[in-house]
Amino acid sequence: MSASPRRIDVHQHLIPPFYRDLLTKAGIAEAGGRVLPEWSPEAALELMDLLGTATGIVSVSTPGTGFLTDPGEAADLARRLNDYGASLTADHFGRFGHFATLPMPDVDAGAAEARRALDELDADGVTLLANNQGTYLGTDGQDTLWRTLDERGAVVLVHPAELPAPPVDGIPPFAADFLLDTTRAAYLLVRNGIVRQYPRIRFILSHAGGFVPYASHRMAVSIAADTGRSPLDILDDLRGFYFDTALSASPAALPTLLAFARPGHILFGSDWPFAPTAAGQYFANGLDSGVDPATLAAVNHTNAEALFPRLAGAPAPTPAGPAAVRLRQAAQRAGARAFFKLVQPGTR
Repeated sequence: MSASPRRIDVHQHLIPPFYRDLLTKAGIAEAGGRVLPEWSPEAALELMDLLGTATGIVSVSTPGTGFLTDPGEAADLARRLNDYGASLTADHFGRFGHFATLPMPDVDAGAAEARRALDELDADGVTLLANNQGTYLGTDGQDTLWRTLDERGAVVLVHPAELPAPPVDGIPPFAADFLLDTTRAAYLLVRNGIVRQYPRIRFILSHAGGFVPYASHRMAVSIAADTGRSPLDILDDLRGFYFDTALSASPAALPTLLAFARPGHILFGSDWPFAPTAAGQYFANGLDSGVDPATLAAVNHTNAEALFPRLAGAPAPTPAGPAAVRLRQAAQRAGARAFFKLVQPGTR
């Protein structure tokens, strides 16, 4: 892994202290089956320097504001989170961006906060959970939000939430359910014509789109039978999504994503801190060793620069910190590369 490949990480999370306190007060100690990790701007920057990330566009993961039953409290929390994200971006110019949190499933409140975040706070886009209290993106009644986002040509990061169904013992939601949750939302956004009716919205599907690339033709046949549309048109809609590589740049998943996604539509993602540093290094090495140099540069930053023009041409960050820290990070990179090669199929 190069020390400074100037990655733009579109799937990185933040957990402000006041948000953690509210989750704790509500009895929420984990998300997606993972204990809430520690987070700070300083720790985020250390991880970014390790992975060669120039800019991390941060977002709030599940449960977002959905654990609050009072719509007013949810809207207030979204405003606080978005003000925090804007301050973080301003305080660390060039190193952070932010996707705004919207207080869904209240569509009107979500649209209002989207307008404020995009127009006043200069958010880089918004994040939407695939389902909000059991209501999926793409279902009826969300047009106010879609119009607001379409008018602004907004980028929308679609992030999974826990399925509106009982969990299965022994299967943490992040391991399998999250992929299905994202896939369900993508299916409905295409099946119900949202991506065609609002073509200026750029949707990023987390974790390589869940099952979308792998099951795209199966999904297209189903939607075609249900709607009478051409399977080719449906596949074109599915390929129109953007996809991030968070936890997905493996020798099994990456070739499928590269074969399916439209050119320019794959973006780097780490999922830190919910994906620990070792996982971030593992999948970054999968990307570094799995594609040609031109594709690597596109995924690392060029494709993201087209979505976020303010980041285009930003210089790679200069390695900071004492020499001991830089040497430790170099050793970590070397160890991660060796481990990645060791565990690949056919190496034993």
